[in-house]
Amino acid sequence: MAGTDFSSLDRRLHPVRPDLAATRYRGVVDALRFADPLAKRVAADSVALRRVPDVACSIDTEALSGEGFDVYETRADGWSWGQLATDGYVGYLPTEALGDPGIAPTHRVCVPRSYRYPGAELKSPPLGLLSLGAQVTVVGSAKTRGLDYAVLADGSAVVARHLLPLGSFVGDWVSVAEGLLGTPYLWGGRTTLGLDCSALVQLAAAEAGIVVPRDSDMQEREAGVELDMSGGLPELRRGDLVFWKGHVGILRDAETLLHANGFTMSVASEPLETAVARIASSEWGAVTACRRLGVVPPA
Repeated sequence: MAGTDFSSLDRRLHPVRPDLAATRYRGVVDALRFADPLAKRVAADSVALRRVPDVACSIDTEALSGEGFDVYETRADGWSWGQLATDGYVGYLPTEALGDPGIAPTHRVCVPRSYRYPGAELKSPPLGLLSLGAQVTVVGSAKTRGLDYAVLADGSAVVARHLLPLGSFVGDWVSVAEGLLGTPYLWGGRTTLGLDCSALVQLAAAEAGIVVPRDSDMQEREAGVELDMSGGLPELRRGDLVFWKGHVGILRDAETLLHANGFTMSVASEPLETAVARIASSEWGAVTACRRLGVVPPA
């Protein structure tokens, strides 16, 4: 029986190529060979994931420290091809950015950024800078001059109040997005040093335990519930998502939009009416959908 046409499978979400596919696709696609996943974990602070193994290629997304990554191919030229555990994104990243799974993460970074130190001492030169959503394994605690630190599995340390246990969530995820105002815009970016419109939604919503896909077109199809637009823009409230072709923004209130955008090149807030008019005159055109995630308390 002939397998599924590769073109019908989104290459961002399905680890399948004509020459190689994940074993679970055996009988689904006609790949030349199949491979079982090799479990790894992102060891770098963050790392770009690309559709091809070429640093000159645009970034698709970024993998954060501590996230799982299933490897299906390790290449001699220093690249690995696989799938990110967090949101299922498929692509290539440098093999050197990966490490063994080790002990499962216990906590995540819950502030925009936090330094990782060689020990419980903020005066030490930091080893790295972890972004919102990065995952760590806490094995102990320490206190230096009244400041509490979480000691990690590799012996390094992070300020304890910058972490939350996995499974603990905030109430108002929009407030997390608001805390990223001014963050630079970066196409494909998924860290708080630079992010794009859909990453802002994904990272902020995750802080409330709301899982949404990575890209705006995926979010427009799957995130929350669709609101009726048969009569134009519906009655909107804080936390609602507004979509254009290739873009998404978050409502701070019924009249104010928060979004990472290429116009200001940052995470910015502006009147929804202004944004709708400006975007309508650009390549993105009219609003295509509005969706509601979960209950968000009033600001």
